[in-house]
Amino acid sequence: MKFGLLDLLNLLGSLAFFIYGMKIMSEAIQRVAGSKMRQILSSMTSNRFKGVLTGFIITGLVQSSSATTVLVVSFVNAGLLSLVESIGVIMGANIGTTITAWLISIIGFKVKIDAYALIIIAFSFPLLFFSRDRIKTWGEVFIGFALLFMGLAYLKGAVPDLKSNPEILEFLSQYSNMGFLSILLFVAIGTIITVVVQSSSAAMALTLVMANNGWIPFELAAAMVLGENIGTTITANLAALVGNVHAKRAAFAHFIFNVFGVIWIMALMTPFLSAISTYVTYQTGMSPETNPESIPVALSVFHTVFNIINTLLLIWFVKFISKIVIKVIKAKGDEEDEFSLEYIGTGLLNTAELSLEEAQKETAAFGKIIVKMSSAMNELLDEPKKKRQKKLLKKMRKYEENTDHLEEEITKYLSRVSDGSLSSATSARVVSLLSIINDMERIGDVFFQMSKDFETKQKEKIGFTKKHRNNLNKMFDLVDTSISTMMENLNNNYKHVTLEKALAHEHAIDAYRNKLRKDLMEDMQSKDYDVQIGALYKDLFQSMEKVGDHVINVTEAITGETERSIKRMEEVSE
Repeated sequence: MKFGLLDLLNLLGSLAFFIYGMKIMSEAIQRVAGSKMRQILSSMTSNRFKGVLTGFIITGLVQSSSATTVLVVSFVNAGLLSLVESIGVIMGANIGTTITAWLISIIGFKVKIDAYALIIIAFSFPLLFFSRDRIKTWGEVFIGFALLFMGLAYLKGAVPDLKSNPEILEFLSQYSNMGFLSILLFVAIGTIITVVVQSSSAAMALTLVMANNGWIPFELAAAMVLGENIGTTITANLAALVGNVHAKRAAFAHFIFNVFGVIWIMALMTPFLSAISTYVTYQTGMSPETNPESIPVALSVFHTVFNIINTLLLIWFVKFISKIVIKVIKAKGDEEDEFSLEYIGTGLLNTAELSLEEAQKETAAFGKIIVKMSSAMNELLDEPKKKRQKKLLKKMRKYEENTDHLEEEITKYLSRVSDGSLSSATSARVVSLLSIINDMERIGDVFFQMSKDFETKQKEKIGFTKKHRNNLNKMFDLVDTSISTMMENLNNNYKHVTLEKALAHEHAIDAYRNKLRKDLMEDMQSKDYDVQIGALYKDLFQSMEKVGDHVINVTEAITGETERSIKRMEEVSE
């Protein structure tokens, strides 16, 4: 057979062309429908049937079950979906991914859409120059659609003509008459191809082309489709390796669901394929067992029916699957002194819309460290035991290091998000999150500096008076209340956050700082005034006021408003 290096490169290039078109179309559709997909998922409750429907719709739109799995993981991370709900969505994603096979079977092989691809691009290309993001993104959707089918056309042309190369048919025939072993072999081939090309949709396209050109019979093409169902879960699990425990569980649930389906269908392979063949022959007048041209439609029927039946079988065992997944993939102990990203998985960066959900949740987790630092500072003020004081000071140092690491990692992640094409609203959210993490890192710095002041107090054996302790405790209470409001805002939908409550706390902190400053000025006139104690006391309450300033900055970044802008609006309204 004359199939050299150049032919192989043409085949690989055609496959890459197809995958690239799918990538452009998929990402563009996700940007167009990103916020709507978010609303669909966040409105879901524990209804597993709605979850299946949601997974089907989203995968049908984005043409990628892997993208849907990443989407699901993002919402599990964000607390918008439980693991049980996410399994339902993944089941629906498996049905949704069958739409790709139907598109290719009905349009790709029946209609010469690649002949119109350049016309589609000609009409779509001007849309890229519109100022409105939505119109521009729709242009990318249509261009991606055209490229996808151009790639399919090249793929069909790059596949070797086996009718002119009987030696390859002879080679394949050696493996097609091994009974059940042949099926196992082609399941493995389908799995490997999917892992290599990193797309079950692309692997399905390749299988359909091979079957349509007479490479392989219907039975072995069906076996490859089953392998692709396993392969797509391996891709998800590989991505989840660098993700968090939520990512690993969702990906593993996908693996269990698909592998169980492949096991039961392989046990019933002969009667199942016979039923599919009979149905397709009745509907089209062509048998997939004797006519290669009918195999793509038969495979599409097989793929769809298999995934629907598998979902109907396992949908009643969603809670059982979640229990297995939780038992197998256990969460690590909550080691508060160890730095770790809870929600951001470096291998799961997808569209900006989804990535910001994870970054926002990680930012809220950042706030938990601030709460811990504030609690430790409160304890330090009243803790008489030196041993316990040393432990608290050590904790404060560790917390401060964690705030530095978190700011660095979230900033890197947001920078990666910014590398893509962003809408103006998404860009504003990125800027807001960058401002928030910067202020929270500053809070960590201020708290750490306060702990250094306490260390000085301990070394030099400086003792506060009862009045000093009471005043500082009251100031701590005001700051803690302000931090609690900040945490509420960080965990809330940013669109629903208002500035008034946070401003009230900020004014209370400023007013009390002014009172303490005034009282200190009066105390300085006294003969009993200790300069060293007074200086340390002043540093502490002024530092707490600085914490209050950064806390209000966080809420201002969330709302996009400032105290000054609110005052201006009030002046205008008057």
